Amino acid sequence: MSLAVTELRRRPGRFAVATVVLTFLSLLLLLLGGLLDGLFLGSTGAIRAQRADVIVYSDTARDSFLRSRLTTEVRRQVEQVDGVEAVGGLGFSLLGATVPGETDLADVAVAGYELPPSGVPDPPSAGHAWADERLREAGVSIGDTLAVGPAGTPITIDGWVEDTNYLQQGALWVTLDTWREVQNANRPDAFVAPDVVQVFVVRGAGGDGLAAAIDAATGSTSTLTRDDAVFALPGVSEQQSTFNAIIFSTLAVVLAVVALFFSLLTLERTGLYGVLKAIGASTRRLFAGVVIQAVTVAVIAFVIGGVLAFVGDALLPGDIPLQLTPGRYVFTFVALVVAAVLGSAISLRRVTRIDPASAIGSAA
Repeated sequence: MSLAVTELRRRPGRFAVATVVLTFLSLLLLLLGGLLDGLFLGSTGAIRAQRADVIVYSDTARDSFLRSRLTTEVRRQVEQVDGVEAVGGLGFSLLGATVPGETDLADVAVAGYELPPSGVPDPPSAGHAWADERLREAGVSIGDTLAVGPAGTPITIDGWVEDTNYLQQGALWVTLDTWREVQNANRPDAFVAPDVVQVFVVRGAGGDGLAAAIDAATGSTSTLTRDDAVFALPGVSEQQSTFNAIIFSTLAVVLAVVALFFSLLTLERTGLYGVLKAIGASTRRLFAGVVIQAVTVAVIAFVIGGVLAFVGDALLPGDIPLQLTPGRYVFTFVALVVAAVLGSAISLRRVTRIDPASAIGSAA
C-alpha cells in the first residue's frame, strides 16, 4: 500500500488522464443531479410542505389539483370519517403577475389555504399574501402590491416563506376567499363557487387506510397520501425516472473508465507485481494498493468537479432550475467512490493470475 501511495505522489502524471475523465463525469453527475433536484423541489414544494396525511381530490380530476372541485357537502362527509382530525381547503391558480418597477411578468401560483403548511404562517388578511423566496429573483419585495393575472387583481406581500413553490412557479399564499377572487377574475372558464375548493388537506391517522375510508364514505373522491400526491403532479415521476436513468448510466461509465484504466495499468505492472510476489507480497496487499489509487483518483476528481459545479451554479442564469444540495454532493461522492472500488476490482483477476517466475522472465 505504501508503494501505491508513493507512486501517486511521485508519478501523478500517470493518473492524469483518468483524473481528467472522472472530473468531467463527476461534474456531469452533479449538474444532472442538481437539475433533477431543482425541478423536483421547485415543482413539489407546496405539496411537500403540507402537514397532512392525505389529500382528497374529486374522483373525476385524475389526481390533478387544477381539475378537482370539492364542495362543503363533501367536506362534511370527510369530517365524519373515523380517524380524521382536521380538514382544510386548498386551491391553486397559475398566473403571471406584474411586479412594481419590473418589465417582465413573474410566474406565480396563487395558493388559497386554511391549514397552514410547514413554514407558512396562518392565512393573511384579504388581498395579502406570504410570498415564496423564489419571487425575490423576479424583483418582488415585502410591501409590494402585485397585479395578478389579466385582470390585475392586487395582492400585497406581507412576508417571505421558503420551499413552497408549485410547478416551478413562485407561490403566493392567500386566504381561500382571495384565491377565489383571483381565480374567478382571471380564469372565468374555471369559476369556483363560494363553497368550492380544489382539494381537501386532511390530518388524521391511518395513512392508506384513511384514504380508502374517505373514498368509501364519500363515493365521489380520490384520496392519496401526501407522498403519492407529490408524485402525481404533472411530469414529476417522468422527470425522476429519466434523470435517474441518465445518472446511473453515467455511473456505469465511471465504473468502465476505472476498470479499463487500472486493467491497463496492471498489465504494465506485470513484471513489478511478479517481483513483489516473489519477495512475499500477497495478492490482497497488491490489490489494496490498486483500490487506494482508484479511490484517491476518484476523490480528487470529485473535489475538482464539485468546485466547478459550484462555480457553474453561481454563474448560470436564475431561470435554470439547478439546485445543488448537500445531499446531492454526498450521493455523488459515495457513488463515485463505490464505482471506483468496483471498477478497480475488475483488475483483481489479472493480479491473482500473475505468476512470479513467468512475470519476471517476460520482463527480463
